[in-house]
This record gives sequence, structure tokens and C-alpha cells, in this order.
Amino acid sequence: MTEVRKKELRELMVEKKRLCCNSLFRMQSVEIFSRLETHVIFKEAHTVLLFYSLKDEPDTHSFIEKWSGEKEILLPAVHGENLELRVYNGCEDLLHGAYGVQEPSGSLFTDYASIDLVVIPGVAFDRSGNRLGRGKGYYDKLLPHISAYKVGVCFSFQLVEDVPTGEFDVRVDEIITSFPDFDNATPKQISKKNRQRV
Repeated sequence: MTEVRKKELRELMVEKKRLCCNSLFRMQSVEIFSRLETHVIFKEAHTVLLFYSLKDEPDTHSFIEKWSGEKEILLPAVHGENLELRVYNGCEDLLHGAYGVQEPSGSLFTDYASIDLVVIPGVAFDRSGNRLGRGKGYYDKLLPHISAYKVGVCFSFQLVEDVPTGEFDVRVDEIITSFPDFDNATPKQISKKNRQRV
């Protein structure tokens, strides 16, 4: 039943995205990443795992370029059935990878304990931090190995009442969206020096 509900929600999100114009995507992307860069954990972070967005995801491209000179930016790359992390060294470093995603060809990064913040896309999120991915399980296999604070980013219509979850689905700690009054994690917005790693 859970997989059926996930499939139905993915189909609904595809339809909602189809009805949106590019200008709305751009506007909401700017709002989302303006909020992220003022977040206390982002400001204190040295190493940040981001993602190089597809056209139907909040646009990370200019944000990555803006901050890559000040922070160590990591991007995921598909390797078989898993994601591996690589250091971003500039847009000329990107290669076309699986599923049309541009992936970094920089050095392999394995020091997961040094990651300060993870920023994650999703097909949908709910207010409890549950995330619906595209169905391959890449992030659900990666995230249990990373203790860093996890932020999901999404367009306003991707925030839903309830995301169906399974045993291996991983929650995010906080969601940043373009809703002007949305805040699902005020108690968790704490500085790194007061944050205990698990």
C-alpha cells in the first residue's frame, strides 16, 4: 500500500510541475536559497553537501557558484546502486552522469564526519520532515552514514500533508520552502557549537 501511495504522490507532483511556469520556479528558487544562506548552520558550515539541480528542482546552480569559493562544496555522483560524494571544483569540472544529472569529476570525498550540512531535494516533503524521492533510494542509502544536519528544499506545492514512508526512508531535520510563513524547525535552528552529533 505504501508503494502505491508513493507512486500516486509522484504522479501528482509531476502534474503540478507541468502546470507551473519557469518564472515561478526561478522566483521560488531565489527565495529558498536566500533563506538557506541566512541560516545559522549554513553560515557556520565549512563543508556542505549540495546537489546540482535538474530543471524541475529548486535551482542550485548559481548558489553553488556563489559559495564554492568560501566553502567546500560536495556534490553527489551515482556509482552503481549508490551515491558517492565528490568535491566541486567549478562548472568546468562537471560531466553528464546518470539520469541527466551533471556530476562532479573532482576528488572522491569520504570523510563524512566532517560534513557540516546536507541540502537535499525531494519530490515531496511533509511537515514532519518525511521525504519522498524519485524511487531509487539513493539518498536513503547515503544519509544514514552522515550525521550532519539535513535540510530539505522544495517548491511550495511540494509540501504536502502526509508523505507515505517505509522502513528505510530517512527524514530531514528541517525543510526550507518558499512559503513566507513556513517554519517547521525553529527549535532545531541551533548553532554548530551547541549541536551534538549523533
